[in-house]
Amino acid sequence: MPDEQMAGAGSTPVPPGAVPGAPPVPPRPLDPIDRSIMRLLQADGRASIRSVAEQVHVSRANAYARINRLIDDGVIRGFTARVNHERAGQGASAYITLKIVQNSWRTVREQLRELPGAAHIALVSGDFDVLLLVHTPDNRTLRELVLTRLQSIPEVLSTRTLLVFEETDLLDTGPTAGPALTEE
Repeated sequence: MPDEQMAGAGSTPVPPGAVPGAPPVPPRPLDPIDRSIMRLLQADGRASIRSVAEQVHVSRANAYARINRLIDDGVIRGFTARVNHERAGQGASAYITLKIVQNSWRTVREQLRELPGAAHIALVSGDFDVLLLVHTPDNRTLRELVLTRLQSIPEVLSTRTLLVFEETDLLDTGPTAGPALTEE
């Protein structure tokens, strides 16, 4: 897809508190404490407010207010679990590149969201248009997903499957057993 036709092709999620259709709210500058808080919460989304406050050297009230502001501003979009897909019965992973019909991104994106095992979808520039990450129980299921589900989408012109042999989670700092994010 030519670059000039990709501009504006995707819809940007509306941050909490923003008005749909209004000009986008500029990003709020983050100070070193905000960045430290984000780094800590990325490593352990279950960290307590007390723990975060101690590690960034601010009061619990200050840490609580900063985290809430980061959430309200849409900087922190939520808290999730990082899953070991192999241990969860999803032992086959692949990045799939797709070439799609020009101006069909929104339609294709909605269909890709419905795919079992779809973990990440991105509209990209370069030799292909879409990059899709999927996790499936095995290669047979992956094959069916590509040959039956993906290639039956009319707007998908071609696909290329890149098997993932090994992954490294850059945020993984080891197992955590702390409590959910609390004021304690």
